[in-house]
Amino acid sequence: MEYFKIIGGKKLKGEIEVRGSKNATTPILAATLLTKKKCIISNVPLIEDVFRMIEILESLGAKISWKGKRTIEIKAEKIDASKLDLTAVKRLRSSILLLGALSGRTDKFKIPYPGGCVIGARPLGTHFDALRKMGVSATEKEIKINGKSGGCYFVNASKRKNACVVLRELSVTGTENAMILAASIPGKTIIKIAASEPHVEDLGRVLIKMGAKIKGLGTHTLEIWGKENLEGMKHKIIPDANEAATFLIMGVATRSPIIVKNALEEHLDLVLEKLKEFGANFKIGKNYIQVIPSKNIKAVSKVDTRPYPGIPTDVQAPFGVLATQANGKTLIHDSLYEGRFNYVSEIRKMGARAKALDVHRALIEGPTKLRGKTIVSFDLRAGASLIIAALVAEGKTIIKEIYQVDRGYERIEERLQKLGAEIKRIVK
Repeated sequence: MEYFKIIGGKKLKGEIEVRGSKNATTPILAATLLTKKKCIISNVPLIEDVFRMIEILESLGAKISWKGKRTIEIKAEKIDASKLDLTAVKRLRSSILLLGALSGRTDKFKIPYPGGCVIGARPLGTHFDALRKMGVSATEKEIKINGKSGGCYFVNASKRKNACVVLRELSVTGTENAMILAASIPGKTIIKIAASEPHVEDLGRVLIKMGAKIKGLGTHTLEIWGKENLEGMKHKIIPDANEAATFLIMGVATRSPIIVKNALEEHLDLVLEKLKEFGANFKIGKNYIQVIPSKNIKAVSKVDTRPYPGIPTDVQAPFGVLATQANGKTLIHDSLYEGRFNYVSEIRKMGARAKALDVHRALIEGPTKLRGKTIVSFDLRAGASLIIAALVAEGKTIIKEIYQVDRGYERIEERLQKLGAEIKRIVK
């Protein structure tokens, strides 16, 4: 068992560097299955979700070697979909991206229901509807995985084709699956109602390097001209905007003048505007954003998460913790998921005046002096938020289930220690 022990109430100071984007890395790793040629990817974050995706690719037969601390070489010259590690897929939500990649590389395969954070229903209808329009069919069956019954999709991609795909919603991974498959099919495919997040654009840049032509990156309509026998590529992963936002909110909440390196302003426009509404100030440089501490953190009427360029649902929980330190009431509205408020019960243990009004809304009133308690990280983003709460709080906080944090934040305790945070990883 591992947990974090944090002694809070201290000001932080110094620089913290944003690593490569988790949400860009996993689809790009999946996309390497489209080519038999060598792919080199740098700025890879050393996090559990990435390690699990690498294991899954290796189970298929991809040859992967590390060429540096955060650089990997992948060559998927020979893959065998029948050897897919079904247990690993069940543990990783991002494994859903194998749908598009394997549909572009092989005719038939099976893939179990993916795992991931428990943050509410995340139906896969958009994915399968998009792939169906591109000639891919799937049937569901129960199978035994390590002796346990589990749902599995049996996919037939032998009739894959170009299409005009209208997605049922602005689904990031649904868009990415359609993009990956479209890049492997010669001719023109159109994807409408496409997600436009920076990591979706980063995947597009990779597919272009591999030989596809793409028009409309960053918009909600993509035109993709695919190609057989895609090429290898070299690519550097973009910085993680969600991690940058987490650190910026941490600086504001703890009133600490930290410098967040590799934070790209153009990926954080509305996050920064909302933080300024809370009373925060920043110094923005070429490759960094510095928090200028404010004595008066003001409540805002609403923090409302939306698809990009709106405030990401992944930083809703950190904003909720910030609201505990603001003067007044803040409504937190997460329209995307109905399971994102499990952190509210944990910060209430610490003294927060917070309540979930329903599955999509929480009301938080501050300012509150939080006190250290033993709390639980229920999902990745909640875990990062509870670390912020613990750094703000007086006394000792124990955070359990920190594997969730490790899924998306690389050795976060070591990086926070360099800022002066009193945080330790305890292994028992």
